[in-house]
Amino acid sequence: MAHRSHLFTLRMFHALRESLSETPYGLKIFSQDLLAGITVGIIAIPLAMALAIASGVAPEYGLYTAIIAGFIIPLTGGSRYSVSGPTAAFVVILYPIVQQYGLSGLLLASILAGVILVLMAFLRLGRYIEYIPESVTLGFTGGIAVVIATLQIKDFLGLHIVDMPEHFAEKVNLLFHLMPDYNLWSLSVGAVTLLVMLTWPYLKTPVPPHLPAVVIGSIMALMANQSSVEVATIGSTFSFTLPNGVQGFGIPSMLPDLQWPWDRTQPGEVSLVFNWQLLQDLLPAAFAIAMLGAIESLLCAVILDGMTGKKHSANSELLGQGIGNIITPFFGGITATAAIARSAANLKSGAKTPIASIIHALVVLVALLSLSKVLSFLPMASMAALLIIVAWNMSEAPKAFHLIKTAPRSDVMVFLVCFSLTVLFDMVLAITAGIILASLLFMKEIAEMTTVRDITHSSKLIDIDIPAGWSVFKITGPIFFAAADKVFGELSLLCESKKGMVLYLDGVSILDSGGVAALSKFIEVSEKYNAQIYLADLQRQPLKTLSRAGLPAKNSVITFPTLAAALENLKKGEGNH
Repeated sequence: MAHRSHLFTLRMFHALRESLSETPYGLKIFSQDLLAGITVGIIAIPLAMALAIASGVAPEYGLYTAIIAGFIIPLTGGSRYSVSGPTAAFVVILYPIVQQYGLSGLLLASILAGVILVLMAFLRLGRYIEYIPESVTLGFTGGIAVVIATLQIKDFLGLHIVDMPEHFAEKVNLLFHLMPDYNLWSLSVGAVTLLVMLTWPYLKTPVPPHLPAVVIGSIMALMANQSSVEVATIGSTFSFTLPNGVQGFGIPSMLPDLQWPWDRTQPGEVSLVFNWQLLQDLLPAAFAIAMLGAIESLLCAVILDGMTGKKHSANSELLGQGIGNIITPFFGGITATAAIARSAANLKSGAKTPIASIIHALVVLVALLSLSKVLSFLPMASMAALLIIVAWNMSEAPKAFHLIKTAPRSDVMVFLVCFSLTVLFDMVLAITAGIILASLLFMKEIAEMTTVRDITHSSKLIDIDIPAGWSVFKITGPIFFAAADKVFGELSLLCESKKGMVLYLDGVSILDSGGVAALSKFIEVSEKYNAQIYLADLQRQPLKTLSRAGLPAKNSVITFPTLAAALENLKKGEGNH
């Protein structure tokens, strides 16, 4: 019952309350949370910047997200080990928004998404996210990974592209034609960064691989730039203007200020006019952000539950995610959700409560204030290499290949549709089409499970001689709209040549309105040919549904509690009339 209560629980600070109520919070637990928070905070710094760049905004906005959302969401949410911030999954949605509406449009869409997440929490929709098939989630995450990796080719090769085309095919075409103009040093920096990240785990050290990788990449870029070879860095690519009008390069070493999201812009952008039409235009993107945020955060919570044996509150987690995404954009932070890789690292580092995630946000804050000049030396090629690894990890390629090899053809079809639509069009269309297709194929499979079998001469089930003109049929499986017409359509064809039929229904667990309508048509046909109908051994749900629908109300239809009772009635000779 405790697990069931967590499915429906909705309260702020749920995870914090639960974890602190289990054991007294002392110095020992705090030291474990502190160590985990510092570890994950160090991991999050380059990731937050890289994901902000991939989303089309300056790196400091990724840091703002890790600080504000990384503090608010674990404080108010329902999963005790989740670490929230910018994630790779959102890149495919956020990048087009920035291209069309700028930073201010992205921030406003994030707020709308936060409102939708809060509404989902109050409507107790958290548990229903689990019903999305794996073929759908693998399809769109794989597609997102391909899009992210494609977007990194520009910086990995050091190509000079001002405006990236909107559609995937156009992106690939442009990159292909500009590839001969690659920067050898940028390619070298990116390749070495990639190589270090791939080989470092074999050393089995506690240091995460992307830290030495970006350090080595930064040293290479610094040497190249001192030799008059241009290698793009965060400092040479991004600029900012301080409140006093002084312009700087790289990342500003200052706290994010409170500002209306629609007024916050990047260099070269103009602020938006906040009105109802703008909200309407951004609502589809906001819905996509909310849906993906819900899926990502709850999937992360489920994985952490499996690793720990603890139980999260899905609706409380949606509430925390919603509150975080409403507040964060006012301080310049972009869309945030729980990050699976960072959350797993948090748990493995010894985290005991959400305080570890809160400490991670404070670590990022300290880095912003004290290390901004150092962070400006990070090369764009290293950031691209980091995101290529992130894309590969989020694609879950081994699991996707296993699904293609072993899953039914219907699941493979759903996966390929979601993957293709995500790459070629957008994730909203992919998820919508994937869920609809998966639902239709599932209903088709369930409908095919519903069968009608003539058991008139079955010695195991029938212990009397069935009168001439009578037949006994056993129906097995749910009688719902997708199966009912076929089942009763087959029986209707037999009414003309029958005196009556016994329908043995103990294998029918579900009867919906479509089934009732098909049964009513069947009864009308049986009356037309004066055929008697016996309904035997109805289960609770079908019997309740028939009673609510006012069936059977015809003299030609009689219900019996068991098949034996129906056969006994036939044996008495009443079936011969």
